[in-house]
Amino acid sequence: MSVPRDWYHPSSGPDLTIAVSRRRASDPAKRRGVLMMAAGGPGASGLPRPAGLAAYSPKLAAAYDIVSFDQRGVGASTKVVCSDQDTVDAMFGGGDLRDRSAAAVRRTWEGAREFVRDCRRASGGLLPYITTDQAVHDMDLYRELLGAAQISYYGPSYATFLGAYYATEFPRRVERVVLDSNIDFTGDWQSFLTGQPMSFQRRFEQDFLPWLAAHDATYHQGRTPQEAQASYERLRAALHDRPLDVEGTVITPDHLDAAATNALYDADRFGDLASLLGFLARPEQAPEQTRKAVADRLRHVISADFVADFFSVTCGDTPWNRDGRYWVERSAEATRAHPLAGARELTYASVCANWPRSEAPRIEVTGEGLPPVLMLNSKNDPATYYEAAVRAHRGLAGSRLVTVEGGDHGQFQNGNACVDAYVEGYLLDGALPAADTGCPAPGR
Repeated sequence: MSVPRDWYHPSSGPDLTIAVSRRRASDPAKRRGVLMMAAGGPGASGLPRPAGLAAYSPKLAAAYDIVSFDQRGVGASTKVVCSDQDTVDAMFGGGDLRDRSAAAVRRTWEGAREFVRDCRRASGGLLPYITTDQAVHDMDLYRELLGAAQISYYGPSYATFLGAYYATEFPRRVERVVLDSNIDFTGDWQSFLTGQPMSFQRRFEQDFLPWLAAHDATYHQGRTPQEAQASYERLRAALHDRPLDVEGTVITPDHLDAAATNALYDADRFGDLASLLGFLARPEQAPEQTRKAVADRLRHVISADFVADFFSVTCGDTPWNRDGRYWVERSAEATRAHPLAGARELTYASVCANWPRSEAPRIEVTGEGLPPVLMLNSKNDPATYYEAAVRAHRGLAGSRLVTVEGGDHGQFQNGNACVDAYVEGYLLDGALPAADTGCPAPGR
């Protein structure tokens, strides 16, 4: 569908294209309306999500037309473009982000400025409009084109922020809302993202390292969490001293930390990370097929397409501190206290500190005028940490929070029968828990 570039001044520039997807209700006799889904990130594609949800929950597939979209700036929609992949690789995986030398800090800040210049050169006319506030108006047009007076909504991760903004701006057009793995949509991006180093470190130390130690007979990384952490640090130091060339992919400490943080999103990935640690310690013992698979997996720390949209939204939605000295000092403490993800704080913050100043209107999410909202969050989620979910819950009047044990990111569609029952019961029958409640971690 075509949408105005700027919903507040519809004639001020060329229209944008938003790619949409729909899976019609499988049982017209049971159809109760439209369930809109959105993707996380920001920067992930939503187009495949209706098919995925329909396969997971036949009950919801029977009752709803399930729809989704690629948000403006993403995928098959009008894309925002910044730097090429080689530049992004150098910025996020070029060495060791724990390096706090004056030269390293200067390179980080200069690299961020160059990245922002690339964004402005390639997408300058588009950047101010790749925001959550503009995107929720795209969603409402989609609702109108579908002929729905109201929609229900399910959104994980960043899509909690998007869904909370949509419901706030269009409160009479939502019926039932499920927000899964929550960003603090009552606050700003700076305060939320600077909390992530703590939560990634917590997940690593409280969940992954004990798991790794318990499986020492398989992975040989140490019989206690402390021994396993020491093994990780020895490997990281070796990659710092001598980056490892695997089939043309040069693996640095940044690649290792990125692989570790990515694995923390789901306990089912712990085994893959443990196997990777063993491979990197003894790559010469691995068959060629394994070497090629690792090289392909680690070639890019993060995709250039993803970071273009990620920074457009997170830097453009809400204001950031623009003082370089502040970020140098703050990121040094984050690196010291929470090194796994704290080391990347300066890289991320320096982009937003150099981004064009946000002109997006500030949306105050309070829950006023909304139906009750069902919220889900795990205790040790590394990305959307529990403390932020609690703040959002307290600021969203009438919401119910289901606290899930463990630390997976994304609670629904994760094989957790307790969570699934709450979500399906609410979306199908309007049944909410009488008060905040909890669920065990998914069985594995």
